[in-house]
Formats: sequence, structure tokens, C-alpha cells
Amino acid sequence: MKTVMTVDDSASLRQMVGVVLRGGGYQVVEAVDGMDALSKLKGQDLQLILTDINMPNMDGLEFTRRIRAMPDYRFVPVVLLTSESNPEKKQLGKAAGATAWIVKPFNPDQLLAVVKKVVR
Repeated sequence: MKTVMTVDDSASLRQMVGVVLRGGGYQVVEAVDGMDALSKLKGQDLQLILTDINMPNMDGLEFTRRIRAMPDYRFVPVVLLTSESNPEKKQLGKAAGATAWIVKPFNPDQLLAVVKKVVR
């Protein structure tokens, strides 16, 4: 089974994304921010990371930069799932190493379509 990590400080959003992904046949690992996500990475075989940008402790951009510096996770797709639609933020996301961008609120079919497209 393919595993997706979701990183978001909103419990309700993590729950909603988890329901959609599990319904699509994925296993889900949840983290509340970038620091929590880094601590949960150890040895995880991930096919995708979905992360918010605006979070306490470590935001999604810094988390993405750190992922890209780790040999085991350098090539794991990272999708930013955020309420930010600002083109400058998108550029920062791309520069940090993000693979794709989904603006909240999203619809479940759209989320699964993007996940299927980037997960190999």
C-alpha cells in the first residue's frame, strides 16, 4: 500500500484529507507541523508528502527545503496544500522544491486526482 504523509496544524483538515486518501486506498501518516513531520520521517517509505505552508514551529516551505536535503526523501513528491494563492508564495514553494500546489478549500476528487498523478 502506498503511504502519504499529511502535514497540517489543523486537526479537522488532517482528518478530512486522511478520509479522502484512505478512501482512495492510501495509508496515511499525520503530522501537526514541519518539526513533527521530520520526527516521524525516520524510516518511513513515503510516496508523497502533502503539507500546508502556514504552520507553527516549522512552516511548509522550510520543511520542504529540509526534505530536499535528505537523501532518502529528496525525490519524494511534495504537494503544498494551502490557502495561499499568492504567485510569490508559489514561487517560494517551487524554489523550496515543491512538486505541485493545491489551494484550499479543495474538492476530494481534485485532491485524489493530483495524488494519483504524482504518486508512482
